Amino acid sequence: MFKDLATIRGAELVHNRLLYNQYGIIALSGAFLRPGHIDMIRLNINKKLDVSRMFAVWRIDPPWKPITKKGQGKRMGKGKGAIDHYVTPIKAGRIIIEMGGYVEFEEVKPLLEQVCHKLPVDAMPITNELLEEIKLEEEELERRNINPFSIERVIDYKMHDSARWISKYDRKFYTKYV
Repeated sequence: MFKDLATIRGAELVHNRLLYNQYGIIALSGAFLRPGHIDMIRLNINKKLDVSRMFAVWRIDPPWKPITKKGQGKRMGKGKGAIDHYVTPIKAGRIIIEMGGYVEFEEVKPLLEQVCHKLPVDAMPITNELLEEIKLEEEELERRNINPFSIERVIDYKMHDSARWISKYDRKFYTKYV
């Protein structure tokens, strides 16, 4: 079981926009990417990338978070185990990789979908227009909501004894990011 799950909880606040306003892969939930996942992304994209008219830019950090593991057959106790591998934590809304150049979205969409299906996190190929459309749709849903009993109101006013059954992360993110 991974510790320090706060590194993947919530929404990404920095790397949530496309820098080159073309195409990319966005994470829909938080997860840890292992070096094998990063190699899989690199190999799949390099296989289909035409460098004369396309480019790809990494938007994630290299693996930096150590994950420890005790050896098999070891008894409990006697301190923390040795470092087994490193991972990269990503949050919901993080742009993982960005592609662009003289290329249409229909040409890179199958490649991006192939990478998305192999990732350990829910992800989707995205364009700048699609990203703006999703944000406008969220704002429209919030604006048109006439129900006075939203989850924000229930949590803020502690209705139905919600202070007892919600976590501190539900108070912070209002159950949007699990």
